[in-house]
Amino acid sequence: MRLIYTTKTAWRGIRSNVSRSLLTILGIVIGITAIILIVSIGEGAQRLIVGEIQGLGANTIIIRPGKQPSGPTDVAGTLFADSLKNADVEALQRKENVPDLIAIAPALIITGSATHGRETYRPTIFGWDAEFMGSMMDVLPAEGEYFDEADIRGKASVAVIGSKVAKELFLSEDPIGKTIKIKNHAFRVVAVLPPKGQSAFFNVDEVVIVPYTTAQTYVLGIDYYNEVMVRVTDPDVVDESVYDITATLRERHNITDPTKDDFFVVTQQGVVDQISVILNILTLFLSSVVAISLVVGGIGVMNIMLVSVTERTREIGLRKALGAHNRDILLQFLIEAVLLTGAGGVIGIILGTALSYLAGIGVAQALSVSWEFAFPYMAAIEGVGVSALVGVVFGIYPARKASKKSPIEALRYE
Repeated sequence: MRLIYTTKTAWRGIRSNVSRSLLTILGIVIGITAIILIVSIGEGAQRLIVGEIQGLGANTIIIRPGKQPSGPTDVAGTLFADSLKNADVEALQRKENVPDLIAIAPALIITGSATHGRETYRPTIFGWDAEFMGSMMDVLPAEGEYFDEADIRGKASVAVIGSKVAKELFLSEDPIGKTIKIKNHAFRVVAVLPPKGQSAFFNVDEVVIVPYTTAQTYVLGIDYYNEVMVRVTDPDVVDESVYDITATLRERHNITDPTKDDFFVVTQQGVVDQISVILNILTLFLSSVVAISLVVGGIGVMNIMLVSVTERTREIGLRKALGAHNRDILLQFLIEAVLLTGAGGVIGIILGTALSYLAGIGVAQALSVSWEFAFPYMAAIEGVGVSALVGVVFGIYPARKASKKSPIEALRYE
């Protein structure tokens, strides 16, 4: 009963000055709102990217040149490595080397612009296998047909373009059969992709795909690849195929020490795990930065509670004179601090959830992707807990100060 009475007394203290109470918890509200927003967007992004990667198929293996990156900042360096040669791809295609391989698609990244007449556009340009890309991205041409294996073997000057590329270069003109130029080499457009938007890898609407053999010979003049994608018969043989691929490339490159590998092999699950770790670290870092506002908010609560203790000195003296113990006064002001910060936490969760939902809609529209709203239940629960903890930590000093006041001196206070 005493606890209920003390809680009611604390609540009356908060209600006696609503505007000051709201200003007091502003830092807490901002901190919890930001944390909920960051965690929710982080989880939504993780689901989107992981979903896109899983769309590759669990039987897909990716081979990249260069050393295995030790972190996100090292990934770009692999784009300029030249250790995956044409002869390596030919070796992997031999049945005796990788028995379970059913498809292989080397890839090249081409930097530059595409032109048609007076129109110029800077798309994402790949030397790739368009049919492999189509099955990976689950997209069929809106117009025309993908170039085939014969075009790749014959180094045909053909191109598949995204919907935005078609709009920018051809305006209202039908692109099929027309030519575009990339690095002064002419390509005939054989297919236009439907609008699909951003994926975890690239924006399908802004892509140009040409046969990788043509890109090597006529555009770049090189004999290596930036990436090789392999598809095997079944997800159950992925680990065995990774071993076969690694053994084949080490033999070709005369590598006996695994630490000297000039290539690395990743599976779908490996990519998912890497991206999940990166996003989790980023979310944790941003949340830690935002947590500073909770500390600032807690200091604000402590300052206001100290002011409140001073203003209510006569009230404290009167309660003590009527029989209230030190622990009753301490509990009253401590509960008041916890109620304040707890209310700030609840308001922050509501605001953070609303902003997260709106941000998800904005991201979906801006990137033309299917964004799944992710309510961070654990972050919400932890948010309330942290808010209450802030109230205890920063409310204990003012509460102790109030409880130690002498009733005689308190009643004399003007």
